[in-house]
Amino acid sequence: MQTTITARRLADSTAARLAASVTLAVTLFALVAPAASAQTADNSARLAHQSASAHAADGWVRLAHLSPNTPAVDVYLLSLGGSATQTILKHVSYGNVSQFQTVAPGLYGVAMRSAGAPASATPLVSGNVKVVPGNAYTVAALGPTAKLRLSVFPDPQTTPAGSALVQVIQTSVQQGKVSVTAGSTQLAANLASGNATRFVAAPAGTWTVRAFGSTQATSEKVSLAASTVHTLVVLDGPHGLDLDDLVNAAGSTVMPKAGVQTGFGGAAARPGAPLVPWVVAGLAGLALMVVGLARLASRRQSHVS
Repeated sequence: MQTTITARRLADSTAARLAASVTLAVTLFALVAPAASAQTADNSARLAHQSASAHAADGWVRLAHLSPNTPAVDVYLLSLGGSATQTILKHVSYGNVSQFQTVAPGLYGVAMRSAGAPASATPLVSGNVKVVPGNAYTVAALGPTAKLRLSVFPDPQTTPAGSALVQVIQTSVQQGKVSVTAGSTQLAANLASGNATRFVAAPAGTWTVRAFGSTQATSEKVSLAASTVHTLVVLDGPHGLDLDDLVNAAGSTVMPKAGVQTGFGGAAARPGAPLVPWVVAGLAGLALMVVGLARLASRRQSHVS
């Protein structure tokens, strides 16, 4: 009898020590983890601030092939400031617009050569773009092949309160002149092929945007959020006029991507949910399991004795 009581007390004592150890570990982790988590969050915020500061000193460039009767091209973006920065987009066809690329401020040369042509070949069209810190630019090849030219469109830096800014680029050769409306707002009137409007203010909202020439028309719903900047491109599609809505860089804290087949871009990883509450809960559950197993062992030991 005395042996049974002693064994039971020994098992209970062991269980108590195990439970106390695990409980202590849970308590210490619960006390330390929030501080570590806060430090991690502080470091993340600091890195994000540093990243934002670095990006503020950069500019952005996207490249567009908007000449309907010009075959596919290879597009070159080369720094003229002495650095080795060079980007090449392969086989860019009509209607394709790259995503924005972050570039250091300075002067850049843009050249478009026939797809597959060597880099030493004479460009079909070429020109320069000067990138200013914090500014974004769309560099587009416009006009028919015989009169191909390179146009640079800087993004506006501010927008009217409660409004969006919209630009129209008219690239259709099937319709020599095109007008564009968003609801009752006139965005372009008899805009000739190969030309673009200035940015005009449009009320925020979702609007039916209509583009129409002398014999063709098209329309689609476009969401114009306040403080955003859009470029509406009128294209010659396989079945008539098409519209492409490009969200520009201004008014966005994350550089948007153009809806294209080729281009630059990337996406920042998003932070996951905090792990600390789950770890604490898991350790607490482990403590309860240890206590339960120890007591079960105690009962079995008592039964055997």
